[in-house]
Amino acid sequence: MCERGFAAFLFAIYSGYAFKMTELTVARQAVAHRGRRLEYFTIVWNGLEGLIAFAAGMVAGSISLVGFGMDSFIEVISGATLLWRMSVDADVESRERNEKLSLRIVGGCFVALAVYIAYESVSDLIRKTSPEHSIPGIVLACVSLIVMPILSRAKKKVGNALGSAAMKADARQTDFCVYLSTILLAGLLLNAVLGWWWADPIAALIMVPIIAKEGIDGLKARTCC
Repeated sequence: MCERGFAAFLFAIYSGYAFKMTELTVARQAVAHRGRRLEYFTIVWNGLEGLIAFAAGMVAGSISLVGFGMDSFIEVISGATLLWRMSVDADVESRERNEKLSLRIVGGCFVALAVYIAYESVSDLIRKTSPEHSIPGIVLACVSLIVMPILSRAKKKVGNALGSAAMKADARQTDFCVYLSTILLAGLLLNAVLGWWWADPIAALIMVPIIAKEGIDGLKARTCC
């Protein structure tokens, strides 16, 4: 009788543990699904943002706008990478490897972008290239300053819930997009209002260390939070 009672006690404990683990798994899957929705939005938003910024930058001859547009395209790559990362979250054994691969892919893109912007900015300063005023660029920067902080906060919540360094890194990249939007807006306004042609390439140069640092951290696959 005692043995049957003890067995029933152990079974109850095991059942409760199994139920708890199932609840945790379902909750994690729900968070991962929310992360995928955020990355879908990131891809669509940054795709449109990149097209507008790149086109406006080419028309105005603005390296800061072109750089901002290319940064947006890299954010699309980042979003697609994180979308893949969220889709394989259930694979516990490969989770850490997937984290590092996600970080390195995005990191390499950002390093390449930093080199490109630095080269073009210095070239514009040497040639004293004067960009045209860009109202679309100014409007785009203002809208980005509204959207990006909201998106970043949502990504950080998902990253914390999943313990995902890749998602947190993606949220930091969204934060950097806020900084870049501020720098871009300042350069465009100074050029449009005061006629300071050098404000545009200088604004682009200020972006370089911000972008480069994120790229280097990604290449090192820093998964610490």
